Amino acid sequence: MTSFLDRTFDRPAFDPDEQSIMVTGGTGSFGRAFVRKLLSMPKPPRRLVVFSRDEQKQDTMARELRSAFSEDLFGRLRFFIGDVRDVARLELAMRDVQVVVHAAALKIVPTAEYNPFECILTNVHGAENIVKASLRSGVAKVVALSTDKAANPVNLYGASKLAADKIMVAANNLSGDDGARYSVVRYGNVIGSRGSVVPLFQDMLSSGAKSLPITDPRMTRFWITLQQGVAFVLSSLEMMRGGEIFVPKIPSMKMTDLAEAIASGIPYDVIGIRPGEKLHEVMITEDDARVTIELPDRYVICPGFSVLSWNRAHLDTLGAVPVSEGFRYSSDANIEWLSAAGLSTLISSAGATD
Repeated sequence: MTSFLDRTFDRPAFDPDEQSIMVTGGTGSFGRAFVRKLLSMPKPPRRLVVFSRDEQKQDTMARELRSAFSEDLFGRLRFFIGDVRDVARLELAMRDVQVVVHAAALKIVPTAEYNPFECILTNVHGAENIVKASLRSGVAKVVALSTDKAANPVNLYGASKLAADKIMVAANNLSGDDGARYSVVRYGNVIGSRGSVVPLFQDMLSSGAKSLPITDPRMTRFWITLQQGVAFVLSSLEMMRGGEIFVPKIPSMKMTDLAEAIASGIPYDVIGIRPGEKLHEVMITEDDARVTIELPDRYVICPGFSVLSWNRAHLDTLGAVPVSEGFRYSSDANIEWLSAAGLSTLISSAGATD
């Protein structure tokens, strides 16, 4: 099995040549890395639509990309101000778009717990609007980003993303045999992304902190870099036939080991688990194991029989095998664990935080 440090998730490769691609939440951590990756490919997309609701972030992103890429490549970008809550605006943005990557979401667990109506409007109704707009606009493929918190959710954010996952899978029944196809990508914590504990700890240390806060010394989490996340989405776009939930094979790490790796010898304070948090995260439950297959670098939760005439022949050619009965992919029972050296490598490869 390939080491997670070498796992690039780029087989088979998605070719965006002559396609128009849109990313919602395009000014977020994933969206920025996704856009840079596509513009750097040998055959970049014909048009790349960045859809988000923050004009300041769009302006900053545009200036960064103009200085980083040629005028020809920068000229392929389109910046759309809009909100996934607005289905009419989504339809306008999706005109002449073949591929949509849906990354927009309200993601901070305490914020979602305190503002439940706003979380539902963005994460659940937003997913519904993506489906409606893409069906009306002739989009060919939609991949939605999910989270490990969507499996057996204990907080509103996870529950809203589980609902969004269900909406995306079921959308394949609305599009007919020759309409759009919808799939989901589910992964864990992203090193270097906005809100990640790694830059939080680094900022605290640079400000002179003498200890680091740990919610529970038993806590574990899955970890992936932004670059790996982008590559995983691109390869899943190529593999998808509609209805799959793609889950990457990524390492786990105890939060105490993470704190020690970032600041060796610095003590930590146990502050207790916050409302809506789990000790360990799960990406595939025992119930989902019955329809889950394994590939060298990922798992695929296959859609139910209700999704058109879906079959796994395209995955079998890549070496797919069913997982064992009762299989559960959780951060505490993972077979891959991240060492301090491995974390340093991932942080280095993650680049600057945003």
